[in-house]
Amino acid sequence: KLVERLEAAVARLEALAAGGGISARGLPDSGGDDMSSDPSIVAFDDLMDQYAAKVSGAAEKIGGQVLDVSKLLLKAFSVEKKLLMEIKQTQKPDMAGLAEFLKPLNEVIMKVNSMAEARGSEFINHFKSAAESLSALAWIAYTGKDCGMSMPIAHVEESWQAAEFYNNKVLVEYKTKDPNHVEWAKALKELYLPGLRGYVKSHYPLGPVWNASGVKVSADPSKAPQSGAPAPPCPPPASHFTSEPSKASSSQPKQGMSAVFQELSSGNVTAGLRKVTDDMKAKNRTDRTGIVSTSEKQTSSTPSTTTPTVKKVAPPKLELQMGRKWAVENHIGNKNLVIDDCDAKQSVYVFGCKDSVLQIQGKVNNITLDKCTKMGVLFKDVVAAFEIVNCNGVEAQCQGSAPTISVDNTSGAQLYLSKDSLEAAITTAKSIDINVLVPGATSDAD
Repeated sequence: KLVERLEAAVARLEALAAGGGISARGLPDSGGDDMSSDPSIVAFDDLMDQYAAKVSGAAEKIGGQVLDVSKLLLKAFSVEKKLLMEIKQTQKPDMAGLAEFLKPLNEVIMKVNSMAEARGSEFINHFKSAAESLSALAWIAYTGKDCGMSMPIAHVEESWQAAEFYNNKVLVEYKTKDPNHVEWAKALKELYLPGLRGYVKSHYPLGPVWNASGVKVSADPSKAPQSGAPAPPCPPPASHFTSEPSKASSSQPKQGMSAVFQELSSGNVTAGLRKVTDDMKAKNRTDRTGIVSTSEKQTSSTPSTTTPTVKKVAPPKLELQMGRKWAVENHIGNKNLVIDDCDAKQSVYVFGCKDSVLQIQGKVNNITLDKCTKMGVLFKDVVAAFEIVNCNGVEAQCQGSAPTISVDNTSGAQLYLSKDSLEAAITTAKSIDINVLVPGATSDAD
């Protein structure tokens, strides 16, 4: 114990010598004994030792780009630990101050996102798994029920659900090729579930606890919103954090109907209106007659071909109808769709969804995708059939068994089959670019 205390004291003196005892934010140095012995910080260290170490160990075996993205991922966790220590010394900031406070974490996450957006790498699913999962660290931005994001525990779970789609691809691809990649994928999941979820549940179920008597941290004065303006709501979790604070609505000129109502409320309603004189009235116009020519009649009766038509978009839907049919309709950009309370007598009908991911966590009778674009579906067991109709660029992964898979009038479909679904009868009609990925016959086979 004496040696540990001496080492802590030396670390403290080194930190003071390097940074003058003050961090870049103007906060007292957070590396002291009191802060490092805080129960929540000790628990975070346990989280890193128990779960993050497994990710690091598996990445070391793989090396290369997987090791690079793993190092960035663990760096993001280290930055979050530092932020948690600083929160205990900081007053709750406004929206602009919060964005500036979380900027170090956002910078690391953006580096991982840039790797996931790059093309041509054979480890793209590893990158996407890491990038999607890191959005779970945004739970630290939760400020209340009206901030625009889910509660911290739910946010962590939802973020991993988006990452699990790509993580499962890694498991399927390397199941018989390289056990190190399988180990990495499993360790990544454990880092969040139960790792981070359990930590947040135990210490911050209602969000981070700021210090009311702590140091006040705000954004750069040149970027801060105008004084007296109300603070905008918390940013949505999908975009993580932004270093540019939202400007107050009162400082922007009103447009559209807002400008009209502002003009009406001013009381000077008739100012600026043009007067209609007698010679402008239709009954007194000498250049107008009551005869309508044939060409004018045809022109007026023919609808304009240049007028754009506005397509009505129905509201999104995810509900169980009559206890038998799950309707998933009109979701756009929603990668957290989950159906977990289902049975073998129910069917799932997915219609009009785009750029979304659906997980079906149970056995169902039938699954149908209709008029979907860039849609991903992850399911376990199907009693009757899995059908894809009138779709474009969809991906489906079967983790259990599916006796029949049919693809009709579809352009671009990726079907990932498990060993239990290799006996499936696959039929296609009027479709192109259909790929079926199956486990290899041996551990060395593709």
